[in-house]
Amino acid sequence: MSNSKVKGIASELQTQASILGGFVALMWIIEIVDSFLLGGRLNAYGVRPRSMVGLRGILFMPFLHANFAHLAANTLPFITFGWLIMLRETSDFFLVSAVTMLVGGVGVWLTGSPYSVHIGASGLIFGYFGFLLLRGFFERSLMSIALSLFVGFLYGGLIWGVLPSQPGVSWQGHLFGFIGGVLAAQLLGRRKQVEG
Repeated sequence: MSNSKVKGIASELQTQASILGGFVALMWIIEIVDSFLLGGRLNAYGVRPRSMVGLRGILFMPFLHANFAHLAANTLPFITFGWLIMLRETSDFFLVSAVTMLVGGVGVWLTGSPYSVHIGASGLIFGYFGFLLLRGFFERSLMSIALSLFVGFLYGGLIWGVLPSQPGVSWQGHLFGFIGGVLAAQLLGRRKQVEG
């Protein structure tokens, strides 16, 4: 492998680490400020179903968490799935995140329980999971199929999180986040086929 290719790979990995690290740092800074300075008041900015003001939560929901345990539980899957999405192209991460946030947030807003507030990055994580799981089906390339099988084998049990199971857990966020990820896989799969 040539020196310039090694430098290119190292540069790309550094960019990916900076993007994922930036997102995670933002989540942790927000939680620190919210917990120690604001007494959890930022959580009111999550998605509030069928409330006009609750629409702002579509943008804020993934960055707000109930407590540090909630955030810690979301941090590693966010980094793992986020990086797997970036393997093909770093820019895929932004498209998948945007589609998932929009579809997941709107789905929660339409179907969530009245007077509830939905927060957390798990909807985004389920979107990443849905994208990775079905990317191979839509792209039909050897690498994407292998990655989908790998994700399905290691993390397939996550699929049960889209069903109502635990009180206080936004299964709607998981379900519509997953659907958003599948739509992003279809969108990118079509684009890759046109480009290829």
